[in-house]
Amino acid sequence: MDSRKRLDGKVALITGAATGIRSSLMGFGGTTAHLFADEGATVVVSDINEKMGQVVANQITDSGKKASFIKLDVTSDIGWKQVVEATVSRYGTIDILVNCAGDTVRTNVEDTTPEMWDQQIGIHAKAAFLGAKHTVPVMRRSKGGSIVNVGSISALVGSDSSTPYHGAKGAIRSLTKALAVQCAKYGIRFNAVHPGFVLTPMTKDAFTSEALGRRLESVPMRRLGTVEEIAYGILYLASDESAFITGVDLVIDGGMTAM
Repeated sequence: MDSRKRLDGKVALITGAATGIRSSLMGFGGTTAHLFADEGATVVVSDINEKMGQVVANQITDSGKKASFIKLDVTSDIGWKQVVEATVSRYGTIDILVNCAGDTVRTNVEDTTPEMWDQQIGIHAKAAFLGAKHTVPVMRRSKGGSIVNVGSISALVGSDSSTPYHGAKGAIRSLTKALAVQCAKYGIRFNAVHPGFVLTPMTKDAFTSEALGRRLESVPMRRLGTVEEIAYGILYLASDESAFITGVDLVIDGGMTAM
């Protein structure tokens, strides 16, 4: 029997990973960090929240797996440069980058300020751009790699609010496809995962009992997704199992965008 794990020998840098404290409500980044470690990867947990990020890394290492924490403001060019350099210095390379950092602003176009717009573009689209800018040269030296950007169904369909969030996630989707074409010749793959309605620390306030019923009417499977279901989609695109897949939108939404 083959005892190898799906990410054995891989070094994975995951942003927004401070949301992975087990025994609490976890987000995409933290859940993915734990799953990748379980699958044999050396995980670099990165987040602007130093205290919680260190807790996540400690939980992984306490379970006998490999992880470390490096603080990162994903909107900072210098911050990305330092995190990538530190990761390569410690582990030799970066095989996988997962861009999970993000938040949302629930405003319509009239109530959205330029500052709100810039903030959302920064934490989502600019972060994905900077991550690629600093990670691609490392992956080129290693003759390949996988970058997974976490988008949203908000990149695919509209709604009556969250204007800057829609714009930012749409930008991630287009950027992912552009970079997939640009970097295919280097063996570097870019793909996007677009979650539907999933209970996370970021979305919990939007899923009150009254609002949840209305939202689930638009989901054919009539339930929320789980963070684990999203993390397994990310795992597939990060692993060598998807070696001939680049530039795709993996939509995990219970059929919502099929309607």
